[in-house]
Amino acid sequence: MKKWIFLLVVILAVALYIGNTRVSINEVTIESEKIPASFNDWTILQISDLHDATFGEKQVKLVNKIKDINPDIIFITGDIIDSNRYDLQNSLDLVNQIINIAPVYYVTGNHEIATNDVNHIKTSLQNVGVHVLTNEEEMMEYNGEKMRIIGIEDPLSGFSVNEQLKRFEDSEDYTLVLSHRPEVFQDYVDYKMDLVFSGHAHGGQFRIPGLGGLVAPGQGVFPKYTSGTYEAEDTTMIVSRGLGNSLVPIRVFNTPELVVVTLKSK
Repeated sequence: MKKWIFLLVVILAVALYIGNTRVSINEVTIESEKIPASFNDWTILQISDLHDATFGEKQVKLVNKIKDINPDIIFITGDIIDSNRYDLQNSLDLVNQIINIAPVYYVTGNHEIATNDVNHIKTSLQNVGVHVLTNEEEMMEYNGEKMRIIGIEDPLSGFSVNEQLKRFEDSEDYTLVLSHRPEVFQDYVDYKMDLVFSGHAHGGQFRIPGLGGLVAPGQGVFPKYTSGTYEAEDTTMIVSRGLGNSLVPIRVFNTPELVVVTLKSK
């Protein structure tokens, strides 16, 4: 009996290790009449909630996966560092190697704000060429057609997502939003945002087959928005399970992930 218990513990430990270090790729296709024809088949890679996790020396495993994906654009949706074990260089090791693959856009998460070093983080990213969006927008133009990218600062900075969204007028241009918090999905719907990229929920940390995530910051027990796509009216929100962990060091049935979105123009 003791041998069987030992074997079961070993199997469980291996499963947990693999489940917390193997990076999966979640592929999503988004179709819309508002997506310009020039952006048809464009791929967007979303990186979220790295939390100072490491995937090989100088993040080589992540970098190789991103090279293989070869996206047209990269979005980082916050918590690239962890305020409890703050190591900015660990994050820069990743960014320095992917900045030449595709343009990189970034917004803060709550952990960047919590370090009280957020300006240094933003400057460090800008110095290597990252588009840091702090409650502002940029137009992305290709073959004479445009899409709008909006970046929302994490509300731990002092302003709610609702307040920050007010400054952006409804637009005929297809609008992509980078915003760390998924729990305010209704705000994105109310302001008619087209496609929102979010994270923060860590996939619910412990995923129960058939039920979903168990707990998430800002949402509590059995959270509603933890992984995948959510739709209401004309708004779609994509929630990444993220890559790293924070206060809770392990995931269960919840592998770290990169999200790859392919745009389709109807």
